[in-house]
Amino acid sequence: MARDRARPIVKLASTAGTGYVYVTRKNRRNTPDRLVLRKYDPLVRRHVEFREQR
Repeated sequence: MARDRARPIVKLASTAGTGYVYVTRKNRRNTPDRLVLRKYDPLVRRHVEFREQR
């Protein structure tokens, strides 16, 4: 199974400063900017913004 260059693996880091990360893939053609998602951070026990790391 070949890996597609249009869908790189990205790390999403918590903005709460806990160091918790999610690993996901994104479509570079549809979202060329950095990805920002609201996801659950279990260390602070609430939903916070997770921003893409480079």
